Formats: sequence, C-alpha cells, structure tokens
Amino acid sequence: MKIIECVPNFSEGRDLYKIGAIAKEVESTPEVKLLGVEPDPDYNRTVVTFAGTPDGVKQATRKAITRASELIDMSQHRGSHPRLGAADVVPFVPIRGVTMEECVRLAVELAREVGEGLGIPVYLYREAARKPEHRELANIRKGEYEGLAEKLARDKPDFGPCEFNERVRRNGATVIGARKLLIAYNVDLSTPELAIANKISGRVRETGVIRKINGTERTPGLLKQVQAMGVRLRTGITQVSMNLLDYEVTPPHVALEAVRREAKVIGVEVTASEIVGLVSLEPLLMAGRFYMGSRGTLQRAPTEGELIRAAMKGLALRDFEPEKKVIEYALELG
Repeated sequence: MKIIECVPNFSEGRDLYKIGAIAKEVESTPEVKLLGVEPDPDYNRTVVTFAGTPDGVKQATRKAITRASELIDMSQHRGSHPRLGAADVVPFVPIRGVTMEECVRLAVELAREVGEGLGIPVYLYREAARKPEHRELANIRKGEYEGLAEKLARDKPDFGPCEFNERVRRNGATVIGARKLLIAYNVDLSTPELAIANKISGRVRETGVIRKINGTERTPGLLKQVQAMGVRLRTGITQVSMNLLDYEVTPPHVALEAVRREAKVIGVEVTASEIVGLVSLEPLLMAGRFYMGSRGTLQRAPTEGELIRAAMKGLALRDFEPEKKVIEYALELG
C-alpha cells in the first residue's frame, strides 16, 4: 500500500470547536487515518497529523483547508509562532511505497485547487518549490501575515490571487510542499528570559546569527539541517523551538545535547523537551542507543521497548505516548 503522511499546521490553537471541526474533515475521509491533533495555545496553532493513500490524503487535506478558511479569521489572529495564513503550511511526506516525486505532484495539484478554487494565494516550498528562495519555509513566511499585502506585490504566489483582497485578508496565504520527515522538537529552559532562548537558538541553528559591526558578518550555527528560534510560553518559561529537517543528519538527541551544552554555559538548565506531532521509530531508537550506550548498563542487545524508554528518559520527553506518537505504531505498520 502507498502511504503518505500530511502534517498541516492551522493558525488556531485555542478554540476547541474550530479545531475539532477541522479535524473532523480529516477523520471523515475514506482511506485516511487521523493520527494526532495537537493544539498549542501559546503558539495559537494546531498541528494535525494524518496518513493514508495519496488520493485519500489529498481529499482530506483539501477539505481541512476549506474548513479552516471558513472558520479562521487571520486579521484577528495573535500567537507567538510565525504564520502566514489560516492553513499555514501543508507538507506531504512519503512514508511507504511512495516517492518524493509523487508527493511533489500531489502538492502541486492541491496547490492549484486551493489557489484557483478557494482564492487563497499558495506558495510551493521544499521539494515542490519553483524558485530557489522558496525552498525554505522561513523565507516565504518572512514578514508573516502582517506583511502579506506587500509580499504579494513583490513575490508572486505560485497559484491564486496576487492582490490583498477581502478573502486574502481573512484567509492569508498557504504554503504547500513535499519534504522528508521533519521532527518539530521543542526544548524547555529554566528561564523566562526570551533573550537567552534566542541566543541559544542562534548558536544551534544551521544559519547561525548575523552581526552588523563594521559590516555584515554571519556566524554559522552548530547543527546542520536545523531551524531554531526562541519562544516564551504563557507558563513563564521559554523554549528553543526547533525543526529538525533531516534526522539522519541531526537527530533529536544530538539537538538536545547541543542545547544543553549552550544552556549550561549561560547558567540555565534544560528541564524537559517535547515532540510536536508524530515521529518515526528510527530517531527514537537512535536516541535510545545513545543514552543506553552512554550508561553501559546492559550486557545484551536492548529490546525495542527498552530503547524507546531510554530515549524518553534521556530526552526528558513530556506528554509522550509511543503508541500514539510513533508513526509506525499509530498506523500499526511495525
């Protein structure tokens, strides 16, 4: 069976009615399994995860975007996470029996339907990008919703209107693409100081930091294929919020240990971490091997369950239920 995962991010994390209505569109679609709905009130954003056949996933995604366009008014949206539209970003991810090229075709087809059928500006990103500068989501989202009118005038979307009309004022723009499995990974810090979280983020992310002292100078970051930013939560703590774009290059345990080292230099502790959405089994097994190996407590090969438990403890994961958060377990593919 061909299986594709889709992980759309919607700009609503507080109104449970709206979140439930969007998720229901996915849940009611044949050949699709809803795997997770994770609202974040601080980000005012919800990550919905589902998987299924290419046709089923495409239909479910179109229905969810349509419902979000009816329920979410971007002109009233406030949250601590960068965003461009009601259905902010929609990535297709190959899971089993599907090539990246097939995911790209699906992304382009959906982008055309959303742009022409719903009147929403759509930008293609990552493997589906038609412009080099559109490969990175951060480049497309620069200026966010508040700068969308100016953006449309200078950076034409791949599909949909180029003018900031009433529909666009309400819905914003949507970014659709195809990519490898991404891990949204947040690390909690024992400080309310956003400047500290930002400093650590700048040290670890691949793009590093830009300094303007007698000219512009960029200092590269420590971790390849990692995006990071500092975020302050309503609970009073801060996070280093990361996207791990390729876990084979930088897996979660490597990212966590880098943040932990940088935090220690500043005198701050890492208190916990979380994976937003679902994760595949392999990066957890990698983390389990790392933390069990560093302890050297077993004289035999560890079981899969032991490795996962070691990963959860070593990563200090909170709110993590393997049967719900691991893609292979949730889809019963293991």
